[in-house]
Amino acid sequence: MADATDPTLVTAVTENVLEAARDLRTPTALFFLVSVILVNNVLSACMNFNDSGACVTQCPQTFVYNPTTFQLEHNFNAKYTYGAFCVKKCPHNFVVDSSSCVRACPSSKMEVEENGIKMCKPCTDICPKACDGIGTGSLMSAQTVDSSNIDKFINCTKINGNLIFLVTGIHGDPYNAIEAIDPEKLNVFRTVREITGFLNIQSWPPNMTDFSVFSNLVTIGGRVLYSGLSLLILKQQGITSLQFQSLKEISAGNIYITDNSNLCYYHTINWTTLFSTINQRIVIRDNRKAENCTAEGMVCNHLCSNDGCWGPGPDQCLSCRHFSRGRTCIESCNLYDGEFREFENGSICVECDPQCEKMEDGILTCHGP
Repeated sequence: MADATDPTLVTAVTENVLEAARDLRTPTALFFLVSVILVNNVLSACMNFNDSGACVTQCPQTFVYNPTTFQLEHNFNAKYTYGAFCVKKCPHNFVVDSSSCVRACPSSKMEVEENGIKMCKPCTDICPKACDGIGTGSLMSAQTVDSSNIDKFINCTKINGNLIFLVTGIHGDPYNAIEAIDPEKLNVFRTVREITGFLNIQSWPPNMTDFSVFSNLVTIGGRVLYSGLSLLILKQQGITSLQFQSLKEISAGNIYITDNSNLCYYHTINWTTLFSTINQRIVIRDNRKAENCTAEGMVCNHLCSNDGCWGPGPDQCLSCRHFSRGRTCIESCNLYDGEFREFENGSICVECDPQCEKMEDGILTCHGP
């Protein structure tokens, strides 16, 4: 139950009470006394909720059922639950979650503003969370991702700044009493979709052969550059493929990928499709020879387009030769067969609505969502 001494609560309730006192049209001399009595009564506890002095089992809901139309309709007399009270609007520093005033949205929802009201809305996927990068904000003094700071990146979708991986972070720094990083911990970066600065990889665990922990990374912003570079991968002898399967844009800065003696697939990528400006440059050299990669079958899947691929398999294509389902390239959509029927939206296969009846004998189940 809310604390009756909470000043924000008292203010919200008092505003409602004063309005009620004015409605009594009391003489000025009695106005203050009536208000005090009413406020005191309102702040007394109800078993459930207090709605302008009346004890109720629940506050007036946002939607009410109309038994005539058999539909839910908007309730213009709705109120929000604020502690043990029903209020017409939440305090300005609170957020509306369904029909309640809350201090913060739950982990499955994100805060948005609609018509000047801050509200909690369900996340369609991973809830957005911006985090400081290396050399920024709370990590201003950090030089690399290491075992002492990697937990700061839990559930981050956006890195404001840079991600840097140096030998002192991956293998530890005895001088500063920092232990080697647990390779499993690097999976924390699977939620990252955007890096506003640069990605600098000069060290990586020897048992990891790719950068698939960045499989959801869509954008490298290049707002801050490392010697003109927004992507640097240097001397990683254990890496065989990049596996940046979601990367769509490198907004600024150049690319430098060199001295990775076992790296393949790099030569298939049409890097210019990722660039936003015409003056961005690529420096890729001294990696595994393309002919050696081809000889060992380290080539793009046949479903990939000529734009190339990040690694083996139909889910590593930069774009698809035929159709795509999610992030995977396929030959065709399930238009007439398959457990789940689909329709073609350009070159993308989209599942029919579950309400659609599955058709047979060469008849389409749906034509759109």
